[in-house]
Amino acid sequence: MLDALEVVTTVVVGVMVGVEFSVAFIMNRILNALPEDSGQLGHAHGGRMLGALMPFWYIGSVVLTALWAAAAWNEPGTGLVVTGGALLILSVIMSILLLVPINNRGKTWTPENRPADWKQQLNRWERWHYLRVAVIIAAFTLLVTALV
Repeated sequence: MLDALEVVTTVVVGVMVGVEFSVAFIMNRILNALPEDSGQLGHAHGGRMLGALMPFWYIGSVVLTALWAAAAWNEPGTGLVVTGGALLILSVIMSILLLVPINNRGKTWTPENRPADWKQQLNRWERWHYLRVAVIIAAFTLLVTALV
């Protein structure tokens, strides 16, 4: 049972890392290169779609990691799992405090109602997102290392 929990947790976190990495380094660059208002509208739509999904994914990853740590408490590598879980918790805190407020504003923007500083807000979100991606990559790396 522990083996299955380890694999499921690692896959869930790994796929989340892949999605967030793609948002940071592929999707945002594509959207930012679109002409006129298309990029801003794409960011708003992406914010609505991923904003609805990601809370479950982030919290689910934390829960799975906590279950893994509890189930393997006296096993080698548990410290890596606990540290990875702490980094995932940090990513949730970062999301709630830094990224979600900007996303919640941005997902409602249209060319008619967006604020004058919308690009600066989007750039701020992207900078925080790069840091969050680094945090979840570190968490994923620790979880993978714990498997070895």
